[in-house]
Amino acid sequence: MGSLIREWVGFQQFPSSTQTKLVELFGKLKEEGMSTLTILVMGKGGVGKSSTVNSLIGERVVNVSSFQSEAMRPVMVSRSRSGFTLNIIDTPGLVEGGYVSYQALDFIKRFLLNKTIDVLLYVDRLDAYRVDDLDKQIISAISDSFGKEIWRKSLLVLTHAQLSPPDDLSYDVFTARRSDAVLKTLRTGARIRKQDLKDYSIPVGLVENSGRCNKNENDEKIIPNGDAWIPTLVKEIVDVATNGNKGIIVDKRLVDGSESNDRGKMLIPLLIGVQWLIMKWIQQAIKDDIARGGRSL
Repeated sequence: MGSLIREWVGFQQFPSSTQTKLVELFGKLKEEGMSTLTILVMGKGGVGKSSTVNSLIGERVVNVSSFQSEAMRPVMVSRSRSGFTLNIIDTPGLVEGGYVSYQALDFIKRFLLNKTIDVLLYVDRLDAYRVDDLDKQIISAISDSFGKEIWRKSLLVLTHAQLSPPDDLSYDVFTARRSDAVLKTLRTGARIRKQDLKDYSIPVGLVENSGRCNKNENDEKIIPNGDAWIPTLVKEIVDVATNGNKGIIVDKRLVDGSESNDRGKMLIPLLIGVQWLIMKWIQQAIKDDIARGGRSL
């Protein structure tokens, strides 16, 4: 499914200091030989995925509605500026009726056929105070669909970041606790082993999409820790894009799920061989026992 690449008009909507930072960051990508950046945005419904896409593009490119049907299709928004193309793919929520929607995941995979994901933004809310088993199931389902390696190219994004923390906690302590809770669930759901944690260090970006967001003297939207969040988030995205790990290529094997089936097929001869060896060992043990006249009994 192609997407119409348009001139990035929304870029001019950013304050000039943000524009300067973004030009510098996209310049870094071009130095690395990347003239295109493709970002996949995933998460539950109602966490602020579409609003974050709109904020990053600087235009209202995807509809935002809390009451929107979760059956919506993925949408790819492409914008180009000075020979650089940004693709952001907004996706439907991954939960339906309290369960992981494998149908939504399948739609997303088929939509992504022949595309390469440079960065996955896994979106949740900063102002949610717990993670549960469903979160773990969502992470597992993403890992099963795209391969565990997708988490090497991921960034955890927490929206609704303009908040006053509860229980007299400082903002930084609260955000660190919330981030740690989600990251812990993410590692469990993706089955990332302790010894592999270094390969899967997932950065965290904070986002506030609402109009009530505070601004600094340069007219940039800032979160309570003083960060201008749009250039900060784009810097984190660029860091993930250039972290040395390969992008995720969504080919036919991945879409059909044949990769995992092939792995299973490769294991079959090995399992048969192991069973044969065990049978031989048991038969030999019985023969030896008979030869000893059953004295070991």
